[in-house]
Amino acid sequence: MSKALNRPIRVLVAKVGLDGHDRGAKVIATSLRDAGMEVIYTGLRQTPEMVVNTALQEDVDAIGISILSGAHMTVFPKIIQFMKEKQMDDVLLTGGGIIPDGDRIKLAALGVGELFPPGTTMASIVEYIQNWVTENRNF
Repeated sequence: MSKALNRPIRVLVAKVGLDGHDRGAKVIATSLRDAGMEVIYTGLRQTPEMVVNTALQEDVDAIGISILSGAHMTVFPKIIQFMKEKQMDDVLLTGGGIIPDGDRIKLAALGVGELFPPGTTMASIVEYIQNWVTENRNF
């Protein structure tokens, strides 16, 4: 990792669509907060546009989407589209859930960051976000 930031990393954690399983998102939010990050948790049933608007208003460094519904090939491209429209090219879009490897590759090609499967350690997620933000948003 390059030089450390002189401010806390700001992360938006969101659940998009009708996926009502938010335990994982809450665990992630708590872990990121415990690692010293400022976390905004939007709660359930957000739309991609709501997520991006909130991220813009809160001036976040990263957006983390928790998705278990199988709608990842719809949700992530829509979020990327709205992020591009709002010129948020320097904000990390990452997430986790049950996402097949082939879909991970397709989403990465669209600009989505690392997608973490169930069982990933919290330390790995924290380290990834810290490294990405330090390398891409060190201001």
